[in-house]
Amino acid sequence: MKKVATIVVGLLTTLAAAAQTLNVTVGSVTYQFPAAQTGDMTYSGGTSLTIMGKTFALSDISSMSVDNTEVTNNLVAIAYNGTSATVTVAGNIAQYVEPTVSGAYVSIAQSNTDAVDNDEITYQLSGTSTDGQFDLSGSYKCTVSLAGVNLTCATGSAINITNKKRIQISAKNGTTNTLTDCSGGSQKGCIYSKGQIQLQGNGTLTVVGKTKHAIKSGDYIAVKNLTLNVTGAVGDGISSNKYFLMESGTVTISGVSDDGIQCDLETDDAQTAETTNHEDENSGNVYLEGGTLTVTVTGQATKGVKSAGAMKISGGTIKVTTSGNGYYDSTERDAKGCAGLKSDGAMTISGGTITLTSSGTGGKCIKCDGALTISGGTINATSTGSNYKYSSYYTASAKAIKSDGALVITNGTIVAKASSHEAIESKSTITISGGDIYAQSSDDAINSASTFTISGGKVMGYSTGNDGLDANGNFIIEGGVVYAIGARSPEMAIDANTEGGYKLTVKGGIIFTCGPLEGGSTLTQACYSTTSINKNVWYSLTNGSETYCFKTPSSLSVSTLVVSASSKPTVKSGVTVSGGTTMMNGMGYASATVSGGSEVSLSSYSSGGGGGGGGGGGHGPWW
Repeated sequence: MKKVATIVVGLLTTLAAAAQTLNVTVGSVTYQFPAAQTGDMTYSGGTSLTIMGKTFALSDISSMSVDNTEVTNNLVAIAYNGTSATVTVAGNIAQYVEPTVSGAYVSIAQSNTDAVDNDEITYQLSGTSTDGQFDLSGSYKCTVSLAGVNLTCATGSAINITNKKRIQISAKNGTTNTLTDCSGGSQKGCIYSKGQIQLQGNGTLTVVGKTKHAIKSGDYIAVKNLTLNVTGAVGDGISSNKYFLMESGTVTISGVSDDGIQCDLETDDAQTAETTNHEDENSGNVYLEGGTLTVTVTGQATKGVKSAGAMKISGGTIKVTTSGNGYYDSTERDAKGCAGLKSDGAMTISGGTITLTSSGTGGKCIKCDGALTISGGTINATSTGSNYKYSSYYTASAKAIKSDGALVITNGTIVAKASSHEAIESKSTITISGGDIYAQSSDDAINSASTFTISGGKVMGYSTGNDGLDANGNFIIEGGVVYAIGARSPEMAIDANTEGGYKLTVKGGIIFTCGPLEGGSTLTQACYSTTSINKNVWYSLTNGSETYCFKTPSSLSVSTLVVSASSKPTVKSGVTVSGGTTMMNGMGYASATVSGGSEVSLSSYSSGGGGGGGGGGGHGPWW
């Protein structure tokens, strides 16, 4: 022991004299104390040494050395190397960090409850192991920095964090990192944290979840800058509570058996609405604000992005593809289908470029259980699957866009197509005051279960087997540009539920239809018609100084053309279109220049007193 004491005293003297770094190694852990920070070091009773609040039993020390190593404050570096790992701890946080290393399994207990030297502790992971883990407990915010780590855990989560505070998981710029957990374990995710996770950095992170989710948080998850690839998960790609936020970065999710991204409410905390800066928020909301998000899901009735609360999309490039079929959920006694975007609450879309494709039975591109408000962005939604039918009562219909609440469109570009059911449907009212909207379906192209109002925008509904535009209540047109194509009688181009005592009322706007209007309509603005339509040609409609052009499809099955404007318009068939602004998925032009063509002879149009296509009645169990 006297020899040990002499060595210690010698090292401490050297450290002070040379202003270097004292390295104290205990097993696989090395603590680094810069001379400028150490101050008084206590050597007690020949058995212990205390440096910067960290006390070592001399019997535990494997080695001590002094060198010129530069130490980064607040840093704990974990280096994996096959079946082993080494840990290096900066001296200023040594007293707050207690590492345990067993092979390549590193467990750290962090004891500070406040910032250290005005900063949080950073755990930097690097190296490779096929049988290792990073486990962290504590009670203060910290950062896990991924600096080129390839880590597979054979017993549980690759990263397991029981600290309930905010954890930043950051991939360092220029690094590629891969995390994989084990199959058949009890872990909730390959990356698991009881607390909040902020996924960030300018590097790349790939995650595989072989037991349940790829990434799971008991609190919120936020993504910024990071390139994140989820290439497989038995459960969800990303699963969070309270809220999910994507600000920027590139997120790609595929190979999952359940939802791409799912956000639930935290049942142990009080539910809230959206809060300022999301402080103490427990809304179940999903916020997509920027970046590039690509999700592919294939399981039965799975969702690309699902929120227990509201969904708010304000920017970014979003592409979601679903291909799973519908199924009957015997527990909830309901037929279910896939959905690209699914919100249990309201959904608002104010920006972004959104491309949604659903090909499975009963699949929808957008499914909103609350009100759906669209005020900007570009949406391209295509549902090609057939309807799913478990029984005559339990069914799931394949639609492009569906809201159970009111649908309000004030701006944006929307292209919605459905092969088997409505392209756009609201179980409540539809109100359109702006935007460029194109809907195509074998059923009603756009259907409202209640009042349907158009006061602005450019709206086209093209049905090959039913009504172009349909309201189960009143249909009111008082502005905008409306192009509707219906199937042969008894279907209508524009339909209201006359059988239920409701009416179509035309008060204004530019209207061009292939097919008749609902019988018994109130035409405050005069309408005109002809009983002959040419297929697959451009028509022009000139009202005053403004000219609009509409192209008829090659598969028309009707012969009635109806037009309406503020005064009797001039209509030509077979024109050549140049200039102007394209609209309605390229089947229309505004402010266009036309040449050639033949003027169409128009007669005053009366919708008569009879009913038309039933106003949405008789749709059966698919409703």
